[in-house]
Amino acid sequence: MTPKIALKDVHKAFGPKKVLRGVTLDVAPGESMVIIGGSGTGKSVTIKCVLGLITPDAGVIEVDGKPAGRDRDEFLAQFGMLFQGGALFDSMTVWQNVAFRLVRGKHKMKRKHAREVAIEKLRRVGLTPETADLFPAELSGGMQKRVGLARAIAAEPGIIFFDEPTTGLDPIMSGVINELIREIVVEMGATAMTITHDMSSVRAIADKVAMIHDGKVRWTGPVGQMESSGDPYLTQFITGSAEGPIEAVR
Repeated sequence: MTPKIALKDVHKAFGPKKVLRGVTLDVAPGESMVIIGGSGTGKSVTIKCVLGLITPDAGVIEVDGKPAGRDRDEFLAQFGMLFQGGALFDSMTVWQNVAFRLVRGKHKMKRKHAREVAIEKLRRVGLTPETADLFPAELSGGMQKRVGLARAIAAEPGIIFFDEPTTGLDPIMSGVINELIREIVVEMGATAMTITHDMSSVRAIADKVAMIHDGKVRWTGPVGQMESSGDPYLTQFITGSAEGPIEAVR
């Protein structure tokens, strides 16, 4: 089976700082891949390289077996994104945020229809139609995250990226968001890539896990094999131990 997303020996440096040192990773169609690792290990840069926001220095990135990003608008239309901080537009109402892509780009949807679609997606993430005309500042953090999720799925993308989806949320709301993400990804049959430090998110969302450290994939495998992997990097990360090959910054 051709991977939905394939990274082959991808390198990226910023000046003298080598961030990616040969990342190789396959994500199968319909699979939920969660990338874990400490801060500054290359997780976000990996996703930005797939999106074409950053150009790798070396290596190959393919989507559906084809080089990524040849027709940029058509390429980006395949993706949805839930940003870490929500990244909602303060000056737009909730429904306008959700429908942002629908009224622009290739969709060019009429505002009335776009609003209807937005309200449907808001319902899917557990928000009432009354939420549609509020502004982001009037919402709680959990509600903002739900709006961000509704926006990510509004255009029915085949690939969805989740950047630290539970950052800033309490444990109960984190659990709600994790459950929503899992349900929606399965329902849509989408391919998902998530980057997170939250191990509860990993266990709730992942089919497979990739551990990145020092710009390389140190371990990858099914989420159920994490605990018994025997990999010292992964074991130290998931147990939070100060002892191991990952040096704690003091």
